[in-house]
Amino acid sequence: MLVDNAVNGDSRVQKAARSMADAGWDVVLLGQSPDRDRHRWTIGAAQVRLVPVVMTLAKRRRDYRRVILPRLFAYRRGGIAHHRKQWVKAWRADLLARRSAEGRRFLIRRAAARVLGRWVGFRHRQLAVVEGRRNPDSLPERLRTAMWRALLGDRCWRRLEPYLWDYEFAFGPVVDALEPDLIHANDFRMIGVGARAVHRARGRGRDVKLVWDAHEYLPGIKPRAGYRRWMPAHVAHEREYGRCADAVVTVSQPLAELLHQEHRLPRMPVVVLNAPGAGPPADRAHEQVPDLRELCGIDADTPLLVYSGALAPQRGLATLIESLPQLPGAHVALVVPAPDGWVVGKVLDHAAELGVADRVHPLPYVPHWQIAPFLATADVGVIPIHHWPNHELALITKFMEYAHARLPIVVSDVRTMAAKVRETGQGEVFRAQDTADFVRAARAVLDDPAAYRKAYDDPELLAEWTWDAQAAVLDGVYQGLLADAAEATAPVTALSDGTAAEEEPEPGDPAGATAT
Repeated sequence: MLVDNAVNGDSRVQKAARSMADAGWDVVLLGQSPDRDRHRWTIGAAQVRLVPVVMTLAKRRRDYRRVILPRLFAYRRGGIAHHRKQWVKAWRADLLARRSAEGRRFLIRRAAARVLGRWVGFRHRQLAVVEGRRNPDSLPERLRTAMWRALLGDRCWRRLEPYLWDYEFAFGPVVDALEPDLIHANDFRMIGVGARAVHRARGRGRDVKLVWDAHEYLPGIKPRAGYRRWMPAHVAHEREYGRCADAVVTVSQPLAELLHQEHRLPRMPVVVLNAPGAGPPADRAHEQVPDLRELCGIDADTPLLVYSGALAPQRGLATLIESLPQLPGAHVALVVPAPDGWVVGKVLDHAAELGVADRVHPLPYVPHWQIAPFLATADVGVIPIHHWPNHELALITKFMEYAHARLPIVVSDVRTMAAKVRETGQGEVFRAQDTADFVRAARAVLDDPAAYRKAYDDPELLAEWTWDAQAAVLDGVYQGLLADAAEATAPVTALSDGTAAEEEPEPGDPAGATAT
């Protein structure tokens, strides 16, 4: 298997590796080390290895070029240019004030201030020239991006985002040494690594199969601000290698249809939902599930809304925080990957401005098999995400986790999840980024949560949203590609390119078992 993170926090990859190993496959999961060391542990019978990746090509070639003339006069980076501009403004303002107060003209000093102001402005503009060469959204950069797309088509990523080769240099030799019968490449960065490994193996006479696991609709994610070439480069990379897959799996039927159409795949991708997993591994069955309300410091009668998942502006946390002044007594638990991180700090600062910081509780992830019982003591599960194409296409992981926790769900009006909530009656839908409408929906659920929990009395509602059912589908994909699975004794390899991992845990005790 190949995945673009360090395994920790990626519940889909962890569940896939463990369940395929339980099904009898020899699974090796390769991820990206957060440092220059190699790390190893196991998830059930699956091996996990983190490989260091040196991002040599992440820096663009022109960043190494010297800019002779502007650098002779430009200010150094670090704020000195702005400081000097403000200092000159202060001097000129002081002269103007003294001229009015003292009746003196200060002709020489005013002339000197004008000359100095022009000199400082010139040096500031030279700095802007230097910085403009590094600005990924500058006009020259946009023209360069358009040129390479026109000249190279789907191969343009080689010029626009050559850092993707750094994954090849790190993972390629490891995959070749494993000599797998099947490579399962997760998401858009690792499909290229997997496809090239398959080409090399077939060139040596080995028939290796490639499974591409598309976690999201790449053109539908929110692009990086001011980084115009990132999206077309990665879309081109995905398009070039996606067609090489012998089988494609993805997280929802609408996304499967999009991939089939846009990549002209020979067959429809197979849907493997990112559903919650089953129970814990045998060696961790003794671990107690933390008490969510105890960690928040509140009793059973206090209204509690919970958000579980990553933090980003498009996730809509601002709407949730801004609702609290209108939901007196209600508390919010944020179950996030880095509760002490700077992103959470900004959320808490926002809450403090509104006077509700004491009712917001950042908490760390728990192992993925503990998520449903951990969340179950809350009153409402919240999904306030904004309208982006990728958000419209699937029931995201937290939706199914809330359902298994039997939580009423308050979700924004993104297409697929809103339709499901309206169909089942398991929650309320509000207009995305509309705090007043969110308050309305939250109040409706808090006033009568039992009415919404009744939806979970239907056993068929949750039956499909289990990882055991999804693992059977994935196992069927493997067996369909390798008809005689009993003779496929070489490893199934998985790759990851993430950037955050814990210290190497002991075998059988992966820190990577924590979940999104």
